[in-house]
Amino acid sequence: MDDAALIALAREGDRHAQDALIRRYADDVYRVTFRVLEDRDLAQDAAQDAFVNALHGLHGFRGDASFKTWLLRIALNSARTLGRRQTRRREIPLLAAESEPVKARGAAEVVAGKMEGARMEYLLQQLPPKQRMAVILRAQSELSYAEIGEAIECSEGSARVNYHMGIKRLRELAAHEYDM
Repeated sequence: MDDAALIALAREGDRHAQDALIRRYADDVYRVTFRVLEDRDLAQDAAQDAFVNALHGLHGFRGDASFKTWLLRIALNSARTLGRRQTRRREIPLLAAESEPVKARGAAEVVAGKMEGARMEYLLQQLPPKQRMAVILRAQSELSYAEIGEAIECSEGSARVNYHMGIKRLRELAAHEYDM
């Protein structure tokens, strides 16, 4: 069933349609909230808040943008709100990379993958917020520039510039890291 049909049913209170929308976008919402908050538990809380807010506000969804873009915008706002509530700064998690069982790969490869994931998390945090979110939304959620612009509240052209400047800055940061 496509998003439009699920949204219509969800607006009428159909729990199965609501659950289907949640299942369809849970990973995307979590990835966005995790990138903003850098804490798994907080990211899960923000993702849950985002879905609650989205389902309560579903009658206000006009369809000007895709449902996914609208939902990710809510997720960004939920994560930012929760992040502001946190009074202390959190460190970058060492285990930021997705973990694979050690049996599937050698232990050295698992450690190297986790170190590379932590390094990328660190480099992403060096970017200005709009560039960071543009890179994350494009690379992980595969949004179009128009959808990214909607999510970070800028034009499609600005979203494109933020993405490309973010990628350029990541390359510079990575190159500078190796020069040291």
